[in-house]
Amino acid sequence: MKIAIPTANGLLAMHFGHCETFTLLSADTENKTINAEESATAPPHEPGVLPRWLAEQGVDLVIAGGMGNRAQELFRAQGIEVIIGAPAQKPAELVQTYLQGELKPGTNLCDH
Repeated sequence: MKIAIPTANGLLAMHFGHCETFTLLSADTENKTINAEESATAPPHEPGVLPRWLAEQGVDLVIAGGMGNRAQELFRAQGIEVIIGAPAQKPAELVQTYLQGELKPGTNLCDH
């Protein structure tokens, strides 16, 4: 499984659509381990670009602090699951919490 997390200063970025960097983590869901972690520079922000770009990267799941409803729909249309309301933590910590089944959706921090 490949998981994308928008990041700024090494932590989950709260402004999903405007972040410049994504941390992409490959995880083994059976063994609950992270196999690889890389940083990728996001393309310029335009409606619909990030869902297509992350699908091209092979992403299965996006963990975000907040995201608009339309963006969530666009990700689902690409076959990418979205978890919103995550705290501003290090990407590996968020993924490990997810793999343990303890990352729960929280308050959507996006107001549009």
